[in-house]
Amino acid sequence: MIEFLLSFIISLIILTYLINEFERQNEINEEIYEVDQMRGKQFEEYLLILFEQNGYKVELTPRSQGYGADLILYKDGLIFAVQAKRYKKPVGVKAVEEVLGSMKYHKAKKAIVITNSIFTMNADRLARSKSVILWDRRKLIKLIRRSKMKAS
Repeated sequence: MIEFLLSFIISLIILTYLINEFERQNEINEEIYEVDQMRGKQFEEYLLILFEQNGYKVELTPRSQGYGADLILYKDGLIFAVQAKRYKKPVGVKAVEEVLGSMKYHKAKKAIVITNSIFTMNADRLARSKSVILWDRRKLIKLIRRSKMKAS
């Protein structure tokens, strides 16, 4: 009888965990769908909130004076120039070139291109050769998930 109760309690705990995880995943799926519908500036503002929730100090660059960066991140003594691309198609080389061009102006030590999409092979090659960090849809979802966990 005790073994049955213990087994039943463990099953309830596992079931509760699975239901909560399923609900959290649905929230993330809905949120990434909302991201897919955003305009560029909305996406930048959304990223500002996500990065702040993950411990970064964040600045949006002025529209006409970003010099290739949409956000500037500060963390652990480093400055990151970020190019945000809310696209339906793969992001190409131009985004990598833009963020590289912004680094000196913003005194950034690191550069990131972040998208709700994926990157072309050429963008990936250029980014690797220049040490630019690429965050595709999967990494964006991980950032969203981390933010959700911190908020709960």
